Parts: sequence; C-alpha cells; structure tokens
Amino acid sequence: MSTTGATADPLAALGSLPGVADSVESVRKAVDRVYGHRIMRRRSNTVTGEAALRGSRGSAALSGADWALEEVRRRSDFSGDDEARVVGAALRLTAEAGQLLSIWRQSPLRVLARLHLVAAASNGDEVGRPRREGESVDEPLIELPLPSAAEVNGRLEGLSELIIAGSSAPALVTAAVVHGELLALRPFTSHNGLVARAAERIVLIGSGLDPKSVCPAEVGHAELGRAAYLAALEGYVSGTPEGMAAWIAHCGKAVELGVRESTAVCEALQRGAA
Repeated sequence: MSTTGATADPLAALGSLPGVADSVESVRKAVDRVYGHRIMRRRSNTVTGEAALRGSRGSAALSGADWALEEVRRRSDFSGDDEARVVGAALRLTAEAGQLLSIWRQSPLRVLARLHLVAAASNGDEVGRPRREGESVDEPLIELPLPSAAEVNGRLEGLSELIIAGSSAPALVTAAVVHGELLALRPFTSHNGLVARAAERIVLIGSGLDPKSVCPAEVGHAELGRAAYLAALEGYVSGTPEGMAAWIAHCGKAVELGVRESTAVCEALQRGAA
C-alpha cells in the first residue's frame, strides 16, 4: 500500500471505495449479534478460549498444517514435524497477541518483531527483524514477487507511521491493510502468514470492534479457502481500487464467518453440549 498522496489519512480514504462501507456495516452487525448473545454475558471467557483455539487452527491450516480441531485440542507436543511446529507457532501467536495490545499503537514494528520471535521460537540471527538483502523467505504458499529488503523497510516504516498517527478508518479497513501489507512484503525470513494474521487479530481487538476476541477471522480465512485467500491478496497487491476493495471485502467475510463459528459455540454452550 502506498502511504503517500494527497490525503493525510490514506486508510480512511480506502473506506470510501465502492462496496467497502457495506462490508464494514455487515461486519459490525454480525459482531453486535454475537456480543448480544446471552451466553456472552455469562461465559464470555469460555467463548474467547474456543475462538482462540479455532482461530489458531485456521491460521495454521492456511500455512499448510490443516489439522482437525480435536487434534489441535488433544496435542500437547508440537515439536515433532514441520506441520506440528506450524500449529504450535499459531497457538503461541494467538496467546501472545493479547499481551501486545497496549504496545501496538505506540510501536507496531516492535510488536511485529515480537510476533516473529514467538512464531519462530529460535535464537537465530534472522529472527525478530526484517530480512536483509539476499536472505531467502520460507513462505511457499505465497508465490507473489518478493519485494526487496529496501522496499520492505520503507513500507514497514510507512505502515508504522500510519498506525501511530491513528486513523478514522473503520477497524476492518485497518486490519485488512495491516494483514495484506505483511503478506505482500513478507518482511521476515519465515512465518509471515502466521504473523500477518496475528497482527490482523491485534487490530480487530485493539480497535474495540472485537474487544473480547471472539470473532476469529482466521477461521473465516481458512473456510473461504487458500485459493480465494491468494486471489484476494493479488487484488491487494495490484493496488487498484477494485483490488483493494475486494481484499477488504474478503477480510470482512472472514470476520463474519468467525462470528458464525463463535455463535455456534454460544449455542452449544446454551444447550449444555459444550
């Protein structure tokens, strides 16, 4: 996303793209419905815990580890193979995201570095910092052209400035841009998809749209499928108004599907079945 131009609030400008206002309103109504469920008044912590587990599973699935929910719930060791490590990283990121809300608006780059450190769970020199020129990226599921390290640094700084300055843009728009920009840049040598989706979660929670973290967009992204996810990302990377609007709408649909998942959890709890 370009952060230069005539408008002082480019994120807010995206909110006026055709169809975006409808997506924002649809997401708001969906979120309000699940927050109004009677179970949320009595057992919101349980719903939050389930949303975290299901969101982690969804994010891992998009990164190539498509495990059944019960397998994620059952396992305690996530060090056995590549897929297990991906699931473990997704679980750690979801747990960490809630601890970083107060830092995000002051230092988003610090938060992103922390997220990568948590995901990688390694002491390697490449962990917790943007990649340098010549370093490769392990992100086989995203085959878009890889920006140079210099472009990554410049665009990360621009994104950070936008977050710190604040915006009147709806939370959905900001979350979609953060998510899309991180996927487009792949600023780290690994785990960029997991980090991007965790950052989207942080924006949705910290903005006040989903303060209890019960609307796991990762569930929706996984349900919509990897092909649709990548096609929508190509729209974002194109930078065209139509492409940007399509990406924001895709992210909005993912949130709505996350809401549907948590609504089902609420209904199960109400019936005494969970």
